[in-house]
Amino acid sequence: MEIGLVELSRLQFALTAMYHFLFVPLTLGLSILVAIMETVYVMTNRPIWRQMTKFWGTLFGINFVLGVATGITMEFQFGMNWSYYSHYVGDIFGAPLAIEGLMAFFLEATFVGLFFFGWDKLSKVAHCIVAWLVAIGSNFSALWILIANGWMQNPVGAEFNPDTMRMEMTSFFEVLFNEVAQAKFVHTVSAGYVTASVFVLGVSALYLIQDRHKDLARRSIAVAASFGLAAALSVVVLGDESGYSASHTQKMKLAAIEAMWETHEAPAPFTAIGFPDQEARETHYAIEIPWVMGLIGTRSLTTEIPGINELEARSEEMIREGLIAYDALMTIREQRDATPPEVRETFEAHSDTLGYAMLLKRYVDDPRDATEDQIAMAAEDTIPGVAPLFWAFRLMVALGFSFIAVMVFFFIRASFYRMRFPRWSLYAAVAIIPTPWIAAELGWFVAEFGRQPWTVDGVLPTALSASHLSIADLLITLAGFLIFYSMLFVIEMGLMVKYIRKGPFQDVPETEAWQARHEHRLRTHDGQGPFATNPAE
Repeated sequence: MEIGLVELSRLQFALTAMYHFLFVPLTLGLSILVAIMETVYVMTNRPIWRQMTKFWGTLFGINFVLGVATGITMEFQFGMNWSYYSHYVGDIFGAPLAIEGLMAFFLEATFVGLFFFGWDKLSKVAHCIVAWLVAIGSNFSALWILIANGWMQNPVGAEFNPDTMRMEMTSFFEVLFNEVAQAKFVHTVSAGYVTASVFVLGVSALYLIQDRHKDLARRSIAVAASFGLAAALSVVVLGDESGYSASHTQKMKLAAIEAMWETHEAPAPFTAIGFPDQEARETHYAIEIPWVMGLIGTRSLTTEIPGINELEARSEEMIREGLIAYDALMTIREQRDATPPEVRETFEAHSDTLGYAMLLKRYVDDPRDATEDQIAMAAEDTIPGVAPLFWAFRLMVALGFSFIAVMVFFFIRASFYRMRFPRWSLYAAVAIIPTPWIAAELGWFVAEFGRQPWTVDGVLPTALSASHLSIADLLITLAGFLIFYSMLFVIEMGLMVKYIRKGPFQDVPETEAWQARHEHRLRTHDGQGPFATNPAE
């Protein structure tokens, strides 16, 4: 199989997946924020909260529809572009995706209609329940998709059947409670909450700069800052959990992220900055923080974290062991029911390393014919691109800590300074709107690029997973996706900008009348309320 085909297939899936993920974080976060706002409306009966729910709900709806449209194409690619992958692991990978479609997506798709068209048909409490069901459905969708992806990172609860030549599920509960999947889920949804909080914060700050919709903007900032602060702190804490999980499930990915070429004595340091040189196998001008990586990766001061060179040597050993399993597998395929029991016993003893022998198919049709040089090259292939991972991870972490600082600032100003925000901070809030998406995309890049050369870690190499399509087919479909997705992006941005410029437009008379009465009560009470003077400084 020529490498150009695999690379084009990877590029196409990467573009569609990362484009789809532009919509996912905002959907996850806005669904919760909208449900919170409607809950406050039900509890206080203040029309301003109803208006806020409808306004932010409209933006959620636009984003939700575009997210569904872009997500459908990804699932078709599994059968079209990655047919051998679908055949090899479809029994396991397809289960959570099917549950996501039948349970989570149907839940949110059903109730999202009731949310938009049920305002005058349902009671306040019933409509609030609908809002929460939409939010729960959105987050359940993420759960099942991340269970599927987490299995690709850490394939538990399954084993290879030599008679069917496929991976088969042995324990659904192991797949469901896969530690990598659970860590990825909580980390990803928390990142989505941060994304939505920064979005709400930035749009609200824009309204204060423009001196319009000020009451809605101040209340939205208060909700976004409170929710966003909790979410930003969660992202950092749960990111640490992902690092700990990787230390014993994806050691090579962790070593590449840290550009850790040699195994350090415990506890290993964290390289804050440096310039990885993969050809020379060293990191130039590295600035290290003692002990930190050991604490994050192992939660101890005595456990070593293996370096890239040591892990490469282990991979070569596993390739050689995998050749034993491959040879036994070929005997089973040839002799079927007549296979001697000792051959099957040999295969069972070494089956966990079969995927490593498959790495040799990039260089030779029959791995048993591989030369020493080819085995060494296959072992080197297990090292992903170190420099891109190194810098992507550090930029993602830097953005994560910056979100904490932003949310702390706006939370303090909203809570203790009577909603008074310096104008420079409002401009800064508008400017950082794109940054959570950058952090989210970097996170997915680290997760997926760091898994290479595997489609399913340690089980199925990426070079074997792609369909036997022509280069022309891939180039045509890639161009089609780029054109179609560019059109969707223009539509999405146009609709979002249109409705942000339009501002809250529903229940305006009722809200304005309530606001006038509320301002009057504040002025006559002590003259110091947030509406007594202009708090936007």
